Amino acid sequence: MIFREATRQDLPAVLALLADEDTVLDPASIVVGEVHERAFAAIGADPRNEMLVLTDGPSRTGEADEADKADEVVLGCLQLTYIPGLGRDGQERALVEAVRIRADRRGSGLGAELMRLATERARARGCGLVQLTSSKRRTAAHRFYERLGFARSHEGFKLHLEP
Repeated sequence: MIFREATRQDLPAVLALLADEDTVLDPASIVVGEVHERAFAAIGADPRNEMLVLTDGPSRTGEADEADKADEVVLGCLQLTYIPGLGRDGQERALVEAVRIRADRRGSGLGAELMRLATERARARGCGLVQLTSSKRRTAAHRFYERLGFARSHEGFKLHLEP
């Protein structure tokens, strides 16, 4: 397995994971729009944001070249956003979003490994807290996060803004 920052080449696979969490969609069937391109570029340009993928690539030392990445299958993804704050003695917190594992690979420990790697990445950066939200209808995801040690410590609220 390889855990790394997503490249533009991974974008269709990431969008396929986000489009339908219960079905394996062929990344080649995904239309990558201009809005996706802009969002992906903005994430990549922001030092407080990372789009990360877990792939089936073989373990190797050093950086994978583009040819290696082309042969990899994206098995999971998540976005990490580092938030500065005054609480917790000024420590950053890591916000985890868009966590997905391919439907045909769930239950194999990949989700736990993806979250472990993301948590270690946040810890190495000096974050004092990792937080996430999850839709109320995703009860299996809630059990998963609780098994990993996440606590239901807050009630979340969202306000959708219309353009």
